[in-house]
Amino acid sequence: MTSGYSSEPRSGATRRDILRCSAIAGSVALSFPAILRGQRNAKPNIVWILAEDFSADLGCYGNKTVTTPVLDKMASEGVRFQRAFTTCPVCSASRSAFGTGMYQTTIGAHNHRSHRNDGYQLPQGVDTISRHLRRAGYHTINLREEFSPGARGAGKDDFNFNVSEPWDSNSMKDRPKDKPLYLQVNFSATHKGPAFVQARREMKRIPPEKVELPPYWPDHPVVRDEYANYLECADLLDRQVGQLFDYLRAEKLLENTAVFFMGDHGQCLIRGKQWLYDAGLRVPLIAWYPDTWKGGQVRDDLVLSIDMTATTALLGGASPHRPMQGQDLFADPGKQRDVVFGARDRCDMTVDRIRSARGQRYKLIRNFMPERPYTQYNEYIERQYPTLGVMKELHAQGKLNPVQQLFMQPRKPDWELYDSQADPHEVKNLADDPAHSATRDRLAARLDAWIEESGDMGRVPEESYTYR
Repeated sequence: MTSGYSSEPRSGATRRDILRCSAIAGSVALSFPAILRGQRNAKPNIVWILAEDFSADLGCYGNKTVTTPVLDKMASEGVRFQRAFTTCPVCSASRSAFGTGMYQTTIGAHNHRSHRNDGYQLPQGVDTISRHLRRAGYHTINLREEFSPGARGAGKDDFNFNVSEPWDSNSMKDRPKDKPLYLQVNFSATHKGPAFVQARREMKRIPPEKVELPPYWPDHPVVRDEYANYLECADLLDRQVGQLFDYLRAEKLLENTAVFFMGDHGQCLIRGKQWLYDAGLRVPLIAWYPDTWKGGQVRDDLVLSIDMTATTALLGGASPHRPMQGQDLFADPGKQRDVVFGARDRCDMTVDRIRSARGQRYKLIRNFMPERPYTQYNEYIERQYPTLGVMKELHAQGKLNPVQQLFMQPRKPDWELYDSQADPHEVKNLADDPAHSATRDRLAARLDAWIEESGDMGRVPEESYTYR
């Protein structure tokens, strides 16, 4: 079994070596001017609304099964990003990235639920967005309390590093009125667990027979029920976001306020969470700031979760000591990304290393450990993904079709290349097709350059780990 760690030409690289080269190319890094481009005199309040384990499954993104009027209205009054992606398809690594505006692979936060007990610190010059904004004069809150009946903030950080006092408070009580507010509200409505039971109990049932399954899942009652329940959670999420807007309006906190809504990574379903397919990386991203950002815009350019962080820092007049790898979402169109990168490393007890480069049309995935199958043991997936049990049973009976059989193979391909326009579900691998060799080689070169320039610390094996 190969390790998957030493494929790049950097023999003997240490964590110190990688950190030393971790300043990414200037086209990706962002400098922060002292004077804002803002159209308003006072610093705005800034609100982040984060949904856990949620893909772009909203009415405004074209999902016809859900009922999401609040977020659809927010999109109609704000800017909706059609091609927004997180840098990792699992919560702790993804949150470590957009919590700092840096790739998790650059800052050593790429392994899921790592560094919980070892005192690991962020590299010099890197800090959380909340601490940047505090230094810029903001009062920072990661809400961990009920603000309306049945709606509360989860107060989730889930960082893969240690940082002292990342927030001023977890409560809106005693908030100073003479400071601008940075408020983060995490919703667990779409995370597997109690919310799935709550959604089924409180929201209108979505008939399982009405859902449209992707082709890589078998058409089975358990599969349909799991997917329908997830979509019911999207409806619950929308209701809770509406309660938050009502609360902020009552508190007079929607004047001169920029609001971002985003999923922390994709859906908690097979081929979603923990995988670099669009179901795991593509998320909803809506930016709302009336009279400053023109409402009703739909953007098709490629953006990343860490770009929300960089934009927030600009809005708040923060001055990071080290440039973020995120970019301003509203910068000159000439500076827009033409490729976005994703990374998956250890998730719980499941060791793997996968990287992706996605352009406007094609996505390349490199499996550095192809000998490890998609279905290698993961306790969380075994417990929380009923569809996997169905697929294992049907696989044993020889009842999966060739597309559904892809996930059950004993080995992953070394490379995967997908045409997202012709094949949005990413089931036709073009990596070995001579007609697409130029595209594969171009994206492979971009991926290699990003790994080197960003100082991808996934090249160094993890010495030890604990997870919870």
